Amino acid sequence: MSSNHDVPPSASRRMPLSRRLIWIVLALLFVGLALFLLLRSKDNTAQGPNPWRGPVAVRVEPARQENFQVQIQAIGTVTPYVGVTVRSRVDGELTRVLVREGQQVEKGQLLAEIDPQPYRVQLSQSLGQQQQNLAQLKNAESELVRYRQLFAQDAVARQQLDKQEALVQQLKGTQQADQAQVDNAKLQLSYTRIEAPTAGRVGLRRVDAGNLITANDANGLFTLLQTQPIAVQFNVPESQVAQVRTAHAAKKPAVAEAWDRNMRERLAQGRLDTLDNQIDVATGTLRLKARFENTDDRLFPNQFINLRLALQTLNDVITIPSDAVQHASRGSYVYVIKDGKAQVRTLELGPSSDGRIVVLKGIDKDEAVVLEGLDRLEEGKEVILVDAGSAESAAPAAPVSGTPR
Repeated sequence: MSSNHDVPPSASRRMPLSRRLIWIVLALLFVGLALFLLLRSKDNTAQGPNPWRGPVAVRVEPARQENFQVQIQAIGTVTPYVGVTVRSRVDGELTRVLVREGQQVEKGQLLAEIDPQPYRVQLSQSLGQQQQNLAQLKNAESELVRYRQLFAQDAVARQQLDKQEALVQQLKGTQQADQAQVDNAKLQLSYTRIEAPTAGRVGLRRVDAGNLITANDANGLFTLLQTQPIAVQFNVPESQVAQVRTAHAAKKPAVAEAWDRNMRERLAQGRLDTLDNQIDVATGTLRLKARFENTDDRLFPNQFINLRLALQTLNDVITIPSDAVQHASRGSYVYVIKDGKAQVRTLELGPSSDGRIVVLKGIDKDEAVVLEGLDRLEEGKEVILVDAGSAESAAPAAPVSGTPR
């Protein structure tokens, strides 16, 4: 028996009104969006082609065939060839300082003097003692001659003759010791004159005249640094040691150039002088020294400079700007312009230096290599050359109108 409140089956299958309204609204939105996109596409077509789909403006540079100098760049420290802390070798009063701070001096030049009077007294004492012992030696030698004559006449015993000969030998030994004392006194007296052990520039004075100084004081009077010639110490990585050793062993010394911090001005030109005898295991580098004559005094001790060391020259090789090279999983490559379109070229590269890199395989002379505008390029993309210069002869430009041909 059915109830009066039962819903007919046809009514249960009807869709609610709210749900039908939602579907109608969604359909209207979809139609409106389609119309909007269609109208926008027509507007863009009327305005012109999409700039991201048209030709790409690029700047190119031709590959050059030239002699390429392989260089190593490193940060170096200017160091004096000889550095000396001038110290006194005797005690005494510093009576005179005969050089100015910063003065250039020659080897053997008198720098300062210590009061010599006490050492002259010691020399006089040594000479007096030597004269006294010399007189005793002469007397003993005279007695020895007389003893030998008496021994020949059997007037003295052999023992007395031997005793006199021993006395003469003893006094000769004393004479040698006296001579050593005299020489030492003369040497100590000479040390009161402090002379330059090498040519160089005098540093700031640490002791003034009138002070009592002691021998071998740790601070010394001042420093003396040889700056003509001068050296630059720098390090190269272990991977370049073989090239450096080959350049060092060549008949013609490897050329070294010192540049300022900004790499804008060359300060001096010199040569590779020497290599350390081992690689530093802590840094994996080898320490080297370059020599500069520094006649104009432009290099100063402890100055930091940029150093370029020329290892070898490669003749008639193809080079391109290093900035043009791109790197990917397939290897190094560049974009080359042919008939107004970009082409990808995979390269085999050699050494690089001073913003250029050697191409061993993949590029021919005068081919136009893209240097700027790389971000929008792809294989076969049409291009417009901007400021191409001499590269226009190597790659014809696409039409300037901007419409694909």
